[in-house]
Amino acid sequence: MIYITPDQFRTVPCPTYTEIRLAVLPGKKMGRMIESFRPCVVHIATEGTLGVAARKYCLKREIPFTTAFHTKFPEYLHARFRVPAKWTYKAMRWFHGKAANVMVATQTIENELTGHGFTNIRRWSRGVDTSLFKPRPKDFLNLPRPIMLYVGRVAVEKNIEAFLRLDKPGTKVVVGDGPQLAMLQKKYPNVVFAGAKQGEELARHYAAADVFVFPSLTDTFGLVLLEALASGVPVAAFPVPGPLDVIGETPVGCLDHDLGHAIDVALTRDPAACRAHAETFSWAACTEQFLANVKVFDFDALTSGPGASPTQKATPAASAA
Repeated sequence: MIYITPDQFRTVPCPTYTEIRLAVLPGKKMGRMIESFRPCVVHIATEGTLGVAARKYCLKREIPFTTAFHTKFPEYLHARFRVPAKWTYKAMRWFHGKAANVMVATQTIENELTGHGFTNIRRWSRGVDTSLFKPRPKDFLNLPRPIMLYVGRVAVEKNIEAFLRLDKPGTKVVVGDGPQLAMLQKKYPNVVFAGAKQGEELARHYAAADVFVFPSLTDTFGLVLLEALASGVPVAAFPVPGPLDVIGETPVGCLDHDLGHAIDVALTRDPAACRAHAETFSWAACTEQFLANVKVFDFDALTSGPGASPTQKATPAASAA
């Protein structure tokens, strides 16, 4: 398998998301990269400029491809620019409609997409690195407790202010960067804004918290939920897609329309139960699901049939992000 990613091209920053890079006119170079690998199937990870170019190439060369629906862009664009979601969902149906299947993480998102006219849906869950994200000493953060942690992009669509404006004892900690950071730092001076973290430092922030707060209303899954649970930290969130599928009725957090109440209940949950629940989301199971989704193709027919493309030889897959 090969991966085709924005860092292999000339890029420009995404408007309002400067840390996200968009490949500039990647079509010809991408075509050469796919041609040299000769895949039987291509997986398109996102709907960005690389994804659009990969889709166009696959349709032209009659190479089967799969896609994934990771981000609720229609809701994000509506939150940021008030673009009607039905317009963007029409574009989403155009992008994903020719795929052999669209991979989604949860049943809730599958139900939502079905309601928006998607038909070719298969399941692809998520995995968590339980060797990195694990219970650790709490003294990494020397702050008044309980420590309430948010990890993720600091942007309007994440609904962070639903968390920050709560009047709760203890310390609110935000780990992440994004377009709302400066404004929220000024508006909420008592919140600890730790910036973006990775690796061990990120894992220590998780483990040092007493509760993980997930205020988003639009995420399709929320891998950060699993990272917190693997660290032995219970989750407080709204009862929306993502938290409903990861937490549900299990005693590893609390989902409530009153986020403050959810935090209070989550603080009573057993850290050991949180860890055990996260361990059920393995990378091995995630990988098997993905492979099953791309193995729906008859590779022998693709590589030996009379209409086979010269790019469709023996190698199994390429992935465009």
